Amino acid sequence: MSHRILLLGAPGAGKGTQSAKLADEYGVEHVTTGDALRANKEMETEYGTPKSFMDAGELVPDPVVNEIVKAALDDADGFVLDGYPRNIEQAEYLSEITDLDAVILLDVDEEVLVDRLTGRRVCDDCGANYHVDFQPPEEPGVCDECGGELIQREDDTEETARERLEVFYENTEPVVDHFRDEGVLVEVDGEAPPDEVFARIRDVVES
Repeated sequence: MSHRILLLGAPGAGKGTQSAKLADEYGVEHVTTGDALRANKEMETEYGTPKSFMDAGELVPDPVVNEIVKAALDDADGFVLDGYPRNIEQAEYLSEITDLDAVILLDVDEEVLVDRLTGRRVCDDCGANYHVDFQPPEEPGVCDECGGELIQREDDTEETARERLEVFYENTEPVVDHFRDEGVLVEVDGEAPPDEVFARIRDVVES
């Protein structure tokens, strides 16, 4: 059976990690908006190609994103959708083009999200990712892979993290309400250890 799963959650909630595990577990596509846009950046739509907006440093308009995501879902024999829909218009469009088997919200307190987002460290040389609490390097500030310096990116500061969360709440809370009103939303405690979170998600998918 091919599963069609939508995973929702704020930045830092663990969507990327859990989506990748789900895709591997069920042998389905892990569809993210970014990957779909990059894979189809030359695709012609009535509004132009995604590449034309990306090269100009502009946000790709909803109608273009919608067409790209639809193409990715049409090509997939089952999927885990991560990072889409980002607003109520996209949510309504998604409900029109596919029937979802599971819509899961990873519920994480804002202060926990901020800790997760600000604790990330990235190797300045090879790009490997670490976290000061959850995935620390063997030697503080030094990459296990290549010995490079670990840095905190500008978008991982507390100020930026809170701004990202504010944008998420403003745009995506209506999405959560949309699926809650449809009676399909299931909330999972995203603050548990990752393996426990995954087990709970799997229970929802298989119920």
